[in-house]
Amino acid sequence: MTKQEKIAPYIFVSPFFILFLIFALYPILYSVYISFFKWTVSGPQGFIGLTNYKNLLTIDPFFFKSLSNTVWLLIFGSLLQHLFAIPLAILLNNGRDALKGRDFFKTTFFLPYITSTVSVTLIFAQLFDMNYGWLNYIWVNLFNQEAVNWLQNPDTIKSSLAIMLNWRFIGWNTIIYLAGLQAIPHSLYEAADIDGAGPIAKHWFITLPQLIPIIFFAVTMSIIGGMQVFDEPFVLLGGYEQMGGNMNSGLTSAFYLMFTGFKASRFGKGSAIAWLLFFIIFIMTVINRKITKALEK
Repeated sequence: MTKQEKIAPYIFVSPFFILFLIFALYPILYSVYISFFKWTVSGPQGFIGLTNYKNLLTIDPFFFKSLSNTVWLLIFGSLLQHLFAIPLAILLNNGRDALKGRDFFKTTFFLPYITSTVSVTLIFAQLFDMNYGWLNYIWVNLFNQEAVNWLQNPDTIKSSLAIMLNWRFIGWNTIIYLAGLQAIPHSLYEAADIDGAGPIAKHWFITLPQLIPIIFFAVTMSIIGGMQVFDEPFVLLGGYEQMGGNMNSGLTSAFYLMFTGFKASRFGKGSAIAWLLFFIIFIMTVINRKITKALEK
C-alpha cells in the first residue's frame, strides 16, 4: 500500500473532525474558560474563579426559582408523558390487525412534534386567552365556573406550560415505544397465552420488562429536553421583558441562561449556569440508568 493510499482515508474523514473541533469542541471548552471570569459584551473584566458558581448557588434570586420551575415542568410536563405514551403505543401495536386507520393515528400523534414551536405556542396562547379562549369557554359555560387567567395567575402558568408540553411530545414518545414494542418477539406472548396469562399479566411480565431499554432512552431524552425548555415559556409569556410571567412562575433554567447571557450580556455567569445545568442533567441521567438497571434484574 502506497503512502497516498494510507493517508487517503484520513483526508476523507478530516472535514468532520475539523468542523467538530471548530464548531463543537472549541465552544464547549471556551464556555468552561469564560465561566471563571466576569465577562461582558466588552470582554473579560477579571478572573474571579468559582465566584459565578458560588453566587448562583448562594445569593442569586432567580437561579433556584428557575430550577424549581424547571423540575416541576420536568415532572408534570415531560415525565408524565410516558404514563400516556406507553398505553397508547400498546393500543396501536395490539390493534395492528383490528384498528382501522392505524397509520393515520400514528401520523396524527407525531404531527405536534414536527410542528413549529412558535406556531404551537401561538395557538395555545389563543386557547388560554382569558376572554376568548376555548378553555375558559368550556370552563365557564359547561362547568359554570369563573374564567381563569391562565397566563397571568402564578398558580396556572406552569400548568399551562405542562399542558402544552404534554400535547407536543406524547406522540413522539408513543412512536418510540411503538418501535420498541414491535421488536418484542411474538413467541413470548404465544407462550403466555398457552400458560393462560391475561392481557394485564402479559403486559406486566413481558411488555414492560422488554421495554426497559426503550424506557431508559425515552426518559433520558425527556430529562434532557425537559431541563432545557426555553421556546415555549419565552413565546407564551412575553419574552425577556416578562421573565416568565407573574412572580417568574414560568422562568425556566434555560430561559434564565439565555436572559443572563444574551439579554444581560453577562457571558461568564451565563456559562456557569449552562455548566450547572449540564451537571444536573448528568446526575439525573445516572439516576435514571441506575433505576432502569435495577428494574432489568
